[in-house]
Amino acid sequence: MTEILQRYLPQHAVEPLFELIKLYGVHLKIVNDRVTRHGDYHRDASGYHRITVNASLNQYRFLITLVHEIAHLAAFEKFGRNIKPHGDEWKLTFQKLMVPFIRPEIFPNHLLPLLARHFKNPKASSDTDATLSLALKQFDEKSDGKNYIFELPYGAAFRIHNGKVFRKGAQRLKRFECQEISTGKIYLFNPNAEVELLPS
Repeated sequence: MTEILQRYLPQHAVEPLFELIKLYGVHLKIVNDRVTRHGDYHRDASGYHRITVNASLNQYRFLITLVHEIAHLAAFEKFGRNIKPHGDEWKLTFQKLMVPFIRPEIFPNHLLPLLARHFKNPKASSDTDATLSLALKQFDEKSDGKNYIFELPYGAAFRIHNGKVFRKGAQRLKRFECQEISTGKIYLFNPNAEVELLPS
C-alpha cells in the first residue's frame, strides 16, 4: 500500500497517512476522474469503510482530499452517524487530522499560510476557498485550452465540462453570475472554475 501511496502523495506524508488508513480500517480505491467530486467516503452494507479519491489530483490536493474523507469516517465513529456531513464535528476532526501535515517537509512554504487560514474553519470543499484552490491548481498538469472564469473578459462565451454554453456576467460577492445561453437561466460560478473559452 505504501508503494501505491508514494505515487500520489508528498514523500513525508506517506507513512503518517498509511497509519491513518490502518487505524480506521479504510479500503482505499483510487479512481478515474470525476468532475463533481475529488473523493468520497461511504460505509457499505458489510460495514467496510470505503474511500475513493480521484487519481488525477496533484499530490497536495490528493493529500487534503484523503484526509477530508478519513475525517468523515472518524467523525461518524466518534460523534455518531446523525451528525451533519460537514458540520462542526467534522470540521474539528478534519482540523485535528490535518494539522500534523501542515509543515514545510510536506507542503511548499508559500502554501502553508493559506492552509493555516483555510483550516481555521474548513469548508466542505477546498474549491470554495478560491485563494487556496488557485494556489493548489498551479501543481496540476495544465489542461490544454482551459481558462479560469476570473480570467475571461466580461461578456465572454464559454463551455463547461458537460457541453453547456454560458456568457460571463458581473461578479457578485465571490462568484460570477453567468447566463446559460440556451435557457437564459443565471448560474453562479466560482472564480477558479476551469472552462473552455469560445471564440467571440
